[in-house]
Amino acid sequence: MRAGFAAVALAAMAWPALAQEATPTPSFDRPGISFSTATLPRGAFAWEQGLPDFERDRGGGARRTLYSANTNLRLGLSDRVELQLSGSPYNRLRERDARGRRSRHGAGDTGLALKAALPSSHDAFSWAVLAGVAAASGDREFSNGATQYTLGTTLGYDFDERLAGALYVNLDRSDGVDTWTWSPSLSLALNDRTAVYVEAGLSRSDHASTTSVAGGGVTWMATPRVQLDASFDVGLDRNSPDLTGGIGASFYFD
Repeated sequence: MRAGFAAVALAAMAWPALAQEATPTPSFDRPGISFSTATLPRGAFAWEQGLPDFERDRGGGARRTLYSANTNLRLGLSDRVELQLSGSPYNRLRERDARGRRSRHGAGDTGLALKAALPSSHDAFSWAVLAGVAAASGDREFSNGATQYTLGTTLGYDFDERLAGALYVNLDRSDGVDTWTWSPSLSLALNDRTAVYVEAGLSRSDHASTTSVAGGGVTWMATPRVQLDASFDVGLDRNSPDLTGGIGASFYFD
């Protein structure tokens, strides 16, 4: 949580300088399950920060709530390729059951990825791929426990100037276990600064039950280079977290 407050303070200090600029800002990758099909121009930088993101689950007489300061740093290497560094430098886990309440905190794993926007012959269609690896560098309660490899793609289509759809497909491999994720989504621009979206997500791992969620969110361009967001997803089956989501801020620099 303290990392989130620090991000708000930095955003407040950067606000006047960012507001003076009016150049177009590429799409940010948060919020939502999928990532955008846009990449940053060469030399441009984006900081996307959860303030925080959360996950809440209840079952067997216990309740578990996880708060994460998820961070994604993006650097444009060329007009179609960018480098991403991601992690959650601060997490807090709160648990409550018949034995009482417990609270733990620590850092999560760190990931490195390359994202590429692929060519398209149709103006309304866009797509991108992202390949990455995440090292099990976090504290035990907040780590995957093994190196994780990721390969995903997002296919996007603009139906008109306001309505767009996307389909996200992703494969994670960790410790010999494959996890597939599919997520369709629709987004609607309400005006030049505000947009809303709805999404669904389905994940299936080897030798594990399928999980499914659905939800949506809203984004607001506070300035031409600062985006604020809020989102949530509700679990649709007993194997999924009851509720996930968060609030966040994203900043663009070039």
